[in-house]
Amino acid sequence: MNIFCGIADNVVQLSGVRTDMDFPAISEIRAYWEALRNGRPMPSREEIDPRGIEQALEFAFILERIAPRAARFRLSGRHLNALMGMEVRGMPITAFFGPKARDRASEIVDGVFTGPAIAELDLAAEQGLGRPPVLARLLLLPLRADAGETHKALGCLVSHGEIGRTPRRFAISLARHLPLATKTPPRSSFQPATGFAEPASAFVGPPMANDCGRAHLKLVKSES
Repeated sequence: MNIFCGIADNVVQLSGVRTDMDFPAISEIRAYWEALRNGRPMPSREEIDPRGIEQALEFAFILERIAPRAARFRLSGRHLNALMGMEVRGMPITAFFGPKARDRASEIVDGVFTGPAIAELDLAAEQGLGRPPVLARLLLLPLRADAGETHKALGCLVSHGEIGRTPRRFAISLARHLPLATKTPPRSSFQPATGFAEPASAFVGPPMANDCGRAHLKLVKSES
């Protein structure tokens, strides 16, 4: 299922960015977000262009705050579906956490929107029969809406290890929190690309092999 459309002609290029050897997708999305905001507290949702995070799309997602301490997946990459063994779009982000970690996870996620702030979590999967050790990292980056409020976030979730029996849920090993300045400093003359808006309804295309027809983030390339 193709859920990205309306891609702009220009894309922010990230040359010479040093990546994290353990979680390069995390580094790619963080660097892209930093380039887009260009001195502002945060970029807008409409500026996000999937071509700018091509190598990290399967780990990426868009999160939407629907109530205090409650946020759900608006869009999601295939890696998240694989961890849960099902389509995660529309599910709360707390579904990825074990019962003991959900209150803390809700508080951290809510702080991304209300701060606003950047959050990065180191995670360890709950183990059991058919569930081997899995380590993961979660990144959450706030996004500004047209009216100026913050109720969406760009995220990335990457795991290392055999997924095994699903769903896989996680405990929080370490949480890092970086508050963002709310005052906007003067901007440079550089203008990042305006990206795509979310479609009112998703375009349904042919399912990918072994994907059971699940929705996922997909790169759409322009021929022009």
